[in-house]
Amino acid sequence: MRTLTGIQRNITYYYLVVVGMFHLYVSFFGSFEAYLQRTIHLTLLLPMAFLLYPINKKNPAIQDRAPFYDFILAGISLLPGIYGIYYYEEIATRIRQVDPLTQTQIVFGVILLLSLLEATRRTVGWPLTLLALFFTSYMYLGQHFPGPMRSTPFGFEEVVEQIYLSDEGIFSMPLGVSATFIAIFLIFSGFVEKSGLGNYFKALAEAFAGRAVGGPAKIAVIASCLFGSISGSAVANVYSTGAFTIPLMKRIGYPPFFAGAVEAVASSGGQIMPPLMGAGAFIMAAFLAVPYSDIITAALLPALLYYFAVFMMVHFMAIKAGMKIMDDEDIPDKGVVLKKSYMAIPIVVLAVFLFAGNSAMMAGFLSIVTAWAVSMFNPGGRMFVREVMDAIYIGMKNLVMICIACATAGLVIGSVAMTGIGFKFVGAITLLSGSQPLVAVFLIIVVSVILGMGLPTTSAYILAAALCVPILTKFGFTGISAHLFVFYYAILSNITPPVALAAYAASSISGAPPNKTGFTAMGLGIIAFIIPVFFLYNTAYLLDGTPLQIGLAVVSGIAAVLFVAPAMIGHVKQHLVWWKRVAFFGLMILSLMPSLEVTITAVVAGMVLFVIEFRKPPKSNRAFREEEGLLPQG
Repeated sequence: MRTLTGIQRNITYYYLVVVGMFHLYVSFFGSFEAYLQRTIHLTLLLPMAFLLYPINKKNPAIQDRAPFYDFILAGISLLPGIYGIYYYEEIATRIRQVDPLTQTQIVFGVILLLSLLEATRRTVGWPLTLLALFFTSYMYLGQHFPGPMRSTPFGFEEVVEQIYLSDEGIFSMPLGVSATFIAIFLIFSGFVEKSGLGNYFKALAEAFAGRAVGGPAKIAVIASCLFGSISGSAVANVYSTGAFTIPLMKRIGYPPFFAGAVEAVASSGGQIMPPLMGAGAFIMAAFLAVPYSDIITAALLPALLYYFAVFMMVHFMAIKAGMKIMDDEDIPDKGVVLKKSYMAIPIVVLAVFLFAGNSAMMAGFLSIVTAWAVSMFNPGGRMFVREVMDAIYIGMKNLVMICIACATAGLVIGSVAMTGIGFKFVGAITLLSGSQPLVAVFLIIVVSVILGMGLPTTSAYILAAALCVPILTKFGFTGISAHLFVFYYAILSNITPPVALAAYAASSISGAPPNKTGFTAMGLGIIAFIIPVFFLYNTAYLLDGTPLQIGLAVVSGIAAVLFVAPAMIGHVKQHLVWWKRVAFFGLMILSLMPSLEVTITAVVAGMVLFVIEFRKPPKSNRAFREEEGLLPQG
């Protein structure tokens, strides 16, 4: 993203503040009709992609200013939206596939498509651009594909109508979620940053985890858990909390690759942590047509187990590496931190109003007002007019990429709806799996991770849901478990080499090799690769079942975490020989099984082994410390 200066910076600043005020207005007074709201939203933000993102990121001459041709492109990109807004009633009352398109509509449809693809290339990158280009081309050229991939013939006008003049293309549900829920919660994220709530979360984590062994890593886990759900981006979370936690982890003895991996895993986990889940929960609720509270209730236990697993792994690694605790001067006083607990009121307000059945937009609006109010009691974060404008600007600047990604994902959804390619994909997976559900599940894991590579969480999930969820529901899995399943693996692409964006961002701070950081992050996040398979088959892990079933899921989940941490780190209080690590890993898998007898046996056996290892005196692994350069060789 450009760092604009001078008059260009002022123009974009005040423009985005006005755009943010529009979204605040509709969140309180109510949105326009869906197609109109989405058209206004995209029309306002699409030009910003050309002004804020350069055509070539390697050209230093255009990194702090937008050249004249970007202003021309921004102006051209406005035209299709202005037409759609001005002639909205005509578009809303026309009969699809009956009323012919005018020449003007065809021209503006093509302009919007080309502008959107170029904006996607600039903001998101080539992967989503090429994917959208393929699916869009398939609508028109699919009739020429061989064999099962051949689609029904569609004319050029029909394709333009689908992507431009309907709510099943660019202006489909993902853009609708961006225009309402995501917009208001990114503004809320800006208020969290400017009010000091993000710094309060960090201070809270430092006060209560700073004196523990491996404190900085535990601070990273806790702070990223608290802040990551709100931030909406794993990479942004890495840079915001990692800039502080990674150097601290290195300072007390964590190897650089491990410090980066911890931050990458903790930051990525924010996308699966209620209440906001990086805005993914809103899209999921819209896909499933269920209350928002159902999504965050189902997501709660797996997310807590994820962070508990990471927390235990960093604890055992701290013992393994023989680390010291943080210096007292770096740790805030608990009493002082607790006196400022009022800073968390906006999060409480958000949760209360959401669970009370209020609309997510109204809950977000009230949380923003509350964040502003509590800031006035925080001497270092009082928000006056300029700070309020800064918060809105931050939210809208971050919204540009998400808006573009959601609009582009709509091209894929439109193609799936028009051509039936989704059914062909279902058929292909079913054929490859031999109609065996478990085989299909593992094929979908691969597809979801690949779809998520290099993409923002929101668009990665939308694509995975459009293509993969129908396969899972065909095999009889519930809608909510299927959506959460693909959501997890789309997010885990952030820590899955070869395109592990969160891990690579963390490695740029830690100075460790990117791939080593990425593979270490995969190991730390291993529970997130495993537990979705089990909640697909046993919805008690999604808090859906009898009290006994849910209780057993909680116990077995906690036990699984206690077993997987030693298996991955190879240490509890002392070094574990290989067969004990294998035993812990096997018992972890067995403890998650839906069979009551198998689960109880595995939990009891694993706890006996864990207690035996836990009662041993702490002893660091000298060979590991020598290998990682944590003490002099020899």
